[in-house]
Amino acid sequence: MPWPLYLALKQLFPSGRRFPFFTAISVLGVALGVALLVVVMCVMGGFGTEIRRMIVETEGEVQVKARGFVENYPAVVRRIEAVPGVRAATPYASGAVMIECGGKAAFPMVRGIDPASVGRVTRLADYVVDGSLDAIDDDSVVLSSELARVVGASVGDRIEIYSPLLIEKLKNDEVFLPRQVRVVGILRIGHQQLDLSTVYTTLHLAQDLYGLGSDVHGIDVRLMPGVDEDDAAARINAVLGPDIRAFSWMDSFSDFLWVLGLEKSMIFFLLLFIVIVAAFSVTSSLLISVVRKTREIGLLGALGARPRQVAACFCAQGLFIGVLGTVLGLCLGFTALYVRNDVVLGLARLTQRQEVLERFYQFSELPYHVDGHDIALIVVLTIVISTLAGLLPAWRAARLKPVEALRSE
Repeated sequence: MPWPLYLALKQLFPSGRRFPFFTAISVLGVALGVALLVVVMCVMGGFGTEIRRMIVETEGEVQVKARGFVENYPAVVRRIEAVPGVRAATPYASGAVMIECGGKAAFPMVRGIDPASVGRVTRLADYVVDGSLDAIDDDSVVLSSELARVVGASVGDRIEIYSPLLIEKLKNDEVFLPRQVRVVGILRIGHQQLDLSTVYTTLHLAQDLYGLGSDVHGIDVRLMPGVDEDDAAARINAVLGPDIRAFSWMDSFSDFLWVLGLEKSMIFFLLLFIVIVAAFSVTSSLLISVVRKTREIGLLGALGARPRQVAACFCAQGLFIGVLGTVLGLCLGFTALYVRNDVVLGLARLTQRQEVLERFYQFSELPYHVDGHDIALIVVLTIVISTLAGLLPAWRAARLKPVEALRSE
């Protein structure tokens, strides 16, 4: 080991002594900054991952939409399923409705599904917590869990659905009665907004509610594992007409994903200042070390040490503090992620704001996702910043003249 590195380690961790106070403070400051960055970036990544999972598992990786309605959808489905990389496709119809149960009303989105093919594209059946999706027919619906709670409906109850088509009929002095249906299932996805605002019906019932006839609003597409969504959407567009286009889930939700990515980048930029502040503490402790060890630095010069070797000793101390603080910070960060839900729910119960937390927080539990690129960026930037923090003390030590340093009191 080169002697500047060895000396740097001995100055940071002297033999036969307790862990030095200034070293501990410097390492702890870096570790807290790294831990906070890891927790926040992983949680932000978790939101994006959960949103992708919900979209893909309930709507597929690709959505096919038309400028108006998709006509002759069985033929369109066959063309889509013939595209390489496509596993299955299923039509849907969607729109806003009003439902009423026992005098309680709500205004969710209705999504008409084809029971014969929806299971090959989505995993809606896996989210049913009461009743069964297989029991759905033209006279029944499946409600999302929070919506069922709001209107007080349970499996076996009857509700009424009011379509916007009712208003159009009234304008023409026609009678269009609300549709009375039976609840055959309760579905919980895990996202508060989705669980509060969705009614699943058969495709035929949704077509009747919106007067679509035999048309649909769009087609959901499931891809083979490992197939790129954008490439698949381009291949699907090649076999469709000019009025029908395929969009990957990222294109369909591009605005939302852009905002989420911007928030993640801004939070990372702001929290990085915590590491920079910790780096100033590293600089301060190393400057104090230079002042305290002036005579030792002069002795090194007298023994033949070159200025750059003396400077390397203090830069290496910043490097070692950065590495140790990064390792400790990663351990703290992943430990905090492991107990994240217990901490959040404990604080919510303590403040008696658990329901408010779930309503605005949108997820039933705090998600997280470890992105190797984010972790690598945190590690590299932290070590680089800590190493740079040793430059000023290193420059100060390198400028000391051996004779003047040895005369220092």
